[in-house]
Amino acid sequence: MLEAESFVLVLEDPDAPREQPFVHWLIWNIPGTAVGLPRGVPTEPRIKDGELKGAVQGRNDAGVFGYYGPKPPPGHGVHHYHFQLFALDKTLPMEPTTPLAELLNALKRDSIAKADLIGTYEMADGPQPPA
Repeated sequence: MLEAESFVLVLEDPDAPREQPFVHWLIWNIPGTAVGLPRGVPTEPRIKDGELKGAVQGRNDAGVFGYYGPKPPPGHGVHHYHFQLFALDKTLPMEPTTPLAELLNALKRDSIAKADLIGTYEMADGPQPPA
């Protein structure tokens, strides 16, 4: 049985009102020993400390590195958030600026296992709290 050297997490919203799914998070080279993600993962391209040391975060579709939480347009209905987890038998030698297509090609080639968890969220109509 193969053991994971690293994990990759891709979080996308295919219900976003645009042609392609909205990418909320790209993080790769999560250590294979990880059993979860800690609270408050820093929004920096490279994680230098802690249990995610060595992980790399790509730029999301909000234009920043790290996690960008769900924010569907008010009244747009339920959005489905796909948490796609990939196990790899190596780490990926990719920079934080690596395009999504290049990352996905590597995942197709190098994944030894994968999982997809779908969560839902809907923003109610009416006044919204400040961001």
